[in-house]
Amino acid sequence: MIGRVWRAVAGVALVLALAGCATFPDAGPRDWREKVEGAGELGGPPLVPDPGPSEEPQGPPQDSDPSATAEPVGCNDPDLQVVATCLAPVSAVAVLPDSRTALVAERSTGRVLRVQRGTDPVLVTTVHVDPGGGGGLTGLVLSPGYAEDRLVYAYATTPTDNRVLRLAPGEEPKPVLTGIPRGSRDNGGALATDGRNALLVATGSAGLPSDDGSLAGKLLRIDTLGRPAADNPNPASPIISSGLRAPGGVCTNAGAIWITDRPGSRDVLYRAKPGALGDPSWTWPDRPGVAGCVAQPGRLLVAQTSARSVFVLRPDGNGTFTGAPESLLQDRYGQLYAAAMAPDGLLWLGTTNKGTGGKIVPSDDRVIRIQPPAGGGEQRQ
Repeated sequence: MIGRVWRAVAGVALVLALAGCATFPDAGPRDWREKVEGAGELGGPPLVPDPGPSEEPQGPPQDSDPSATAEPVGCNDPDLQVVATCLAPVSAVAVLPDSRTALVAERSTGRVLRVQRGTDPVLVTTVHVDPGGGGGLTGLVLSPGYAEDRLVYAYATTPTDNRVLRLAPGEEPKPVLTGIPRGSRDNGGALATDGRNALLVATGSAGLPSDDGSLAGKLLRIDTLGRPAADNPNPASPIISSGLRAPGGVCTNAGAIWITDRPGSRDVLYRAKPGALGDPSWTWPDRPGVAGCVAQPGRLLVAQTSARSVFVLRPDGNGTFTGAPESLLQDRYGQLYAAAMAPDGLLWLGTTNKGTGGKIVPSDDRVIRIQPPAGGGEQRQ
């Protein structure tokens, strides 16, 4: 009887291990039509529990499933929260309307891949990029009208400039906004939509002064054809705010625009307003490497590279914050960069562990899908 039980447990472990494998063929550009999976395919990813008030420090979130702590073997990652493995560093994620599929950007290769747990990543297109000076393919967002037009927008560094590109099924990437200066550093940028059919573009400074009149180091607001949005402060200019250096993420909620930035001596979070950015809403003197962000009612989540965690703040309606911040997934997946929220409320993250000199696992780099915290709580270490 005991022998039969152990053989059954071993069989379950083997199935879980095989389910985590995600490699991909370079089969060339393909249509990214969503493939809606049946409900209950995975039963949902394991939750990151809301800790609630606590007197004692808590460790990183743990899952009830032992596969969450099992070690990857090659591209086979048994962690049920891992969607895709063995990628180049992931710089951006755009979740499709089905909530189970996403497009991910690899910063250094320029590849855009369609990923879904349990299937091999599919190459959608390749953007020709120059990854020097922190550039490459650093931004990705669905069109404000994606349900009708199936368009995706990307932020990329070329040998001559930084630019916004339009990605359409079956077509080569097409420039939408070009001539954003590039330099020897601070070439990365980030994209979001503003909720009013326009694109938000956070651009790196490329080493230039923020008041030089160029498109570098700015927050831009453009329509989907690359023109200044109609209700910009200056209708003839795409610039709505100045003063960025190395933005890692831009995210919006209820009209508020949040931008993470790394100006040098500290990391900061801005709540952007027309004109100059003003004073940061939050600062990190220890420079944890702020990157992608997600804003929702009552919470703001920031992926961090050096700190290898997700930092959670709870903004009020006045741009200040309430309660104690939290640090989630500390050291669980390494350096986290890309962040996006799915329509079903799950948080998608991408890692950038390769080429950083830090600890990597055989299945890096990875795309992860988790349940974010829902309420308040004390800080996790």
